[in-house]
Amino acid sequence: MNRGPLQSVGLIADGVEATSTSHLAQAFGSGLSMLRNTRVFTLLWLGTMGLLDHVDLELLNALADDHRATVVALADRLGLSRNTVQARMAKLERSEVFLSFERAMSPKALGLPIEAMISITVHQADLPRITAELAELPEVLQVHGLSGQIDLLARVAARDTQHLFEVDARILSIEGVERTETSLVMGEVIGYRVRPLLESVRAESLRPESAPRSS
Repeated sequence: MNRGPLQSVGLIADGVEATSTSHLAQAFGSGLSMLRNTRVFTLLWLGTMGLLDHVDLELLNALADDHRATVVALADRLGLSRNTVQARMAKLERSEVFLSFERAMSPKALGLPIEAMISITVHQADLPRITAELAELPEVLQVHGLSGQIDLLARVAARDTQHLFEVDARILSIEGVERTETSLVMGEVIGYRVRPLLESVRAESLRPESAPRSS
């Protein structure tokens, strides 16, 4: 199959069998060397929104401790005025720092306790249409575009194994989908998290600049 342009790379950390990871290492090879510089890493992490300052990081750290904290409580904790906290929160929301609350909802509560990762190989020219059709399937929770031999990785939810089989069949029936491979999620080993990353960037922001070398 002729490969199209490199899609955006997604990383999954769930309890599934990994059968092809070398392509990810190759794709990230040059990028990882840049990440040794934490300041560059911060820019990459924030994407196009720009660099967060120390106050933003402290605000995010406080929210990580208690995401239900009120503006008054945050202002008291950080020693800031309520207007400042409100302005900062508005800026963070505009910059899309906060993910959708939808990500915090469990499919189990909706009667779909089984999750699986479905690797999808497609005809590259049909990728936009296939992606749109995948979005029409309610059981599809998330889809990542990948580099390497797999084009898309879909995270799906199902009521039982028969339902999962039906979901896979519907995906495979989409015109342009060439092959699928399903891996059942046996358990979540590391849940979605940003807190360790936040703490690392926050600690770097508190570190004094290295003194210039004497000539």
